[in-house]
Formats: sequence, structure tokens, C-alpha cells
Amino acid sequence: MRVLSGIQPTGNLHLGNYLGAIRNWVKMQDEMDADSQCFFFLADMHSITVHEARDQRIRNVRDMAAALVAAGIDPDRSVLFNQARVPAHAELCWLLNGTARIGWLNRMTQFKDKAGKDREGASVGLFVYPVLQAADILAYNATHVPVGEDQKQHLELARDIAAKFNSDFGVDLFTLPDPIIPKESARIMSLRDGSAKMSKSDPSDMSRINLTDDDDAIMAKVKKAKSDQEMLPETAAGLAGRPEASNLVGILATLTVRTPDAVCAEFAGKGFGAFKPALGEVLVETLRPIRQRFLELRTDDAALDAILDKGAAKAAAAAEPTLRAAYDAMGLMR
Repeated sequence: MRVLSGIQPTGNLHLGNYLGAIRNWVKMQDEMDADSQCFFFLADMHSITVHEARDQRIRNVRDMAAALVAAGIDPDRSVLFNQARVPAHAELCWLLNGTARIGWLNRMTQFKDKAGKDREGASVGLFVYPVLQAADILAYNATHVPVGEDQKQHLELARDIAAKFNSDFGVDLFTLPDPIIPKESARIMSLRDGSAKMSKSDPSDMSRINLTDDDDAIMAKVKKAKSDQEMLPETAAGLAGRPEASNLVGILATLTVRTPDAVCAEFAGKGFGAFKPALGEVLVETLRPIRQRFLELRTDDAALDAILDKGAAKAAAAAEPTLRAAYDAMGLMR
């Protein structure tokens, strides 16, 4: 089993990243047997679809590496690296551009959402973004890829590209990856809007809990989080039509590894004046050690670069046979 997943280096993690993906990455890493391997990468080449200053992009990559290690990713047990250190990603992406079809890319809903009405003004990189994602996966012949609902379509595209390449060139080169959808995966929403995902791009810092927030900031954000005046029901079914309430209950359930029903049963008949302090305390105790470790790590750029260099060397060695075979199958002499 070979698992691969990536994350955009947008600086430090927030609670949505941590509970939605990173905790599951750590769990997968810890449960891997001797014949399996996890590849976790920072998608800095994907990040160029948005303009960013050079120094800020470098800082974001290092900070995200520090955050992942602080959250539990072990560079000695998993392969942790950033894309730009492994040229195979860009090389294979170009080769796969000859296999991918414009019609397939035109159906990608994320491009439509991000380009919006200014489709003609969107970068080519944003349009072919899913082909680079396919290269990320296929370069390592990953057997499994953790995905959320918003990435299922891109994984299906990677499978289509792999199958067409194998068929076109008469090879059995690329593995068709299967999705991993963890049962306990959490979808964490904004603290200001229960219908929108928690996001780094939200202009309001009160909408999210950053892993760099101190104890007081976490408690303040939880207490000011949007909720409602109704009491908590006995079961989660009673939260229907109450997105902010459902989000807060879901966060506590995920943090304490319980079901929303169990959380509702504990607080049934109580209002958010009683619920929010309890949620805040759990958040503070959970995030404090991660924050402290992150702040220690991010001050040592040399150590972070050494971690990424070591991971990139492992990743490049793993990708090289597949890349070489792809060139050969296409009759491209190197």
C-alpha cells in the first residue's frame, strides 16, 4: 500500500486543516505496516496559480512543514517534501498533458468555481491544475489517496488519465488509485458562517482557529462563534437547520472522538453559554502542545530545509522508475 496526499502551503495550519485531514494523515502513518509507505507533500507548485511574493512563498512552505511535524507527521516514518524539490512532478505533468483531454478539464467544477465569471482571465495553470494533481499521484504509483468531497472529481480524472495512457501506449505502467475517505473525517465550518468551510482565505480571523492562536485567543474565538438561542437537543437529529450549532457540536465530537449524538446527550437542555466554555477548554488542551512545538520548529530554517531535502531525495528515488518508464513508453529518448 502506498498512500499519497498533499496540502497547499498557505502558512500555518488552522483547525479545519488539522481535524479535516492532518489527524487522519497521522493515524494512517501510525498504522502503516512495514510494506507500506506514506508520502505527504507541500503543493508549492500548485500555489503558483495565485500570485505570491517570493519570500512569502518560501516562508509558507517552511511554516507548513513545521506545522505538519508539530501535528505529528514523522519525517523518519513518512516521506515529507515539497513539490518543487522533485522535478518528476513537473516533468510527468507535461507528459500527461498529451493524454488528458480538454473536455475532461472543462468538466472540472473547481476550475469553474475558482475562475468564476473571469474565465478568460484565469491562468493556464489553474486550468491544468488537475493534470499536475494526476502527476503527483501517478509518479509514485500511489494505491490510495485520502480525498474530501471537493477532490473526488480530480482523483477520478487521475484514474482516467492513467487508464488512457496505459491503453494508448500498450503498457501497464500507472496504478489506478483508489480513494480513502476516512469514516471519522471532519468537515469543519467557519465560526462565523456554518454554511462555509473554515478557510485561511476568509478575511475575518474570527472565522477560524489558527494553530498559532494562544489559549486566550482560542477561548475568545469560541465564545464569539456564531450560534443560536435554542437549547441543545438530546440527539444530533435535532440540530437540523441549525448549521452553526451543528458545526460546534461536530468540532467537540471530533476532538473527543465521540459521536455528535453523545455530545448532544451530555449537553441536552443546555444553551451555548454552557457549551462554549467546555468546547474552548478541549480546544486549548488539544492545540497547546502542537502550537508550542510549531513555534519551536519554525525558528530553525536550516532544520526544516534538511527535513524537506531528505524527503525530496526519497520521493525522487521513488518517482524516477515511473518517470523513466513513461518517457520510454512514449519514445522520448533521454
